[in-house]
Amino acid sequence: MANFFVDLYCEFPTLVRKPMWRIWHKLLLLFDKDRTVNFMNYGYHSLNGEKPLDLKKEDETNRYCIQLYDHVVNRVSLENKKVVEVGSGRGGGAHYISRYYKPESYTGIDISTGVIKFCNNLYNVPGLSFKHGKAEKIPVENKSCDAVVNVESARCYSDIELFFREVKRILKNDGHFLFADMIEPTEVHNIRTKLINCGFRILKETEITKNVAKGLELDSLRRESLIKKKIPVGLKQAFGAFAAVKGTTRFDSFSNGKYQYWSFVLAH
Repeated sequence: MANFFVDLYCEFPTLVRKPMWRIWHKLLLLFDKDRTVNFMNYGYHSLNGEKPLDLKKEDETNRYCIQLYDHVVNRVSLENKKVVEVGSGRGGGAHYISRYYKPESYTGIDISTGVIKFCNNLYNVPGLSFKHGKAEKIPVENKSCDAVVNVESARCYSDIELFFREVKRILKNDGHFLFADMIEPTEVHNIRTKLINCGFRILKETEITKNVAKGLELDSLRRESLIKKKIPVGLKQAFGAFAAVKGTTRFDSFSNGKYQYWSFVLAH
């Protein structure tokens, strides 16, 4: 029953989704005693023979999750820029980008107060901070940031078009929206239309379904090991579904056509 709720989470009514997300974060805060689970995305692996991402030794454990973030942001210069991430989760992506891309400031926004406290206590990088807020009402001033990052989060918002309009509001006139998520094939055109209707120009769009599926495959043993180590027996199956380990419905959804994964580079 627990995996049923995990698999259908994004199809639930808005009133159910947000409390469930907060509960999930609370469970992670409870079980992750050594604070090592800092990424919650599905990951990415290059399939075209590109040079592997050069990472510091301490980042190798999270290589596939980091590679997804890097794919999303590496086509725009973030050095000395003001960056906001909406749906920053446990902060791993924000931590990576702040250290490797050297923005002037990087602010992570999330609806979970617990995870915001977790991130502000855990990470210590100049210019990096985390703030509680909703995607549909981002707590940032008009035209105040150079880039907005959103990775694997928007599909669960109550009103994705309102979120897009909020991103448009807070971006400077020459700013960029760096956006990636899993999308049902029949919804891709609809998402693209909403982005355009909200005033964005699509500079680049890429279907990366196979890259994400391969990242999940290569990272599955690590995810399974973490679940085995940290999660109580009665919840292991649900956490496996959430982490999309091999054999779960979500893992299979990228090969059976239920979901595609897309990334976008958008201009204000």
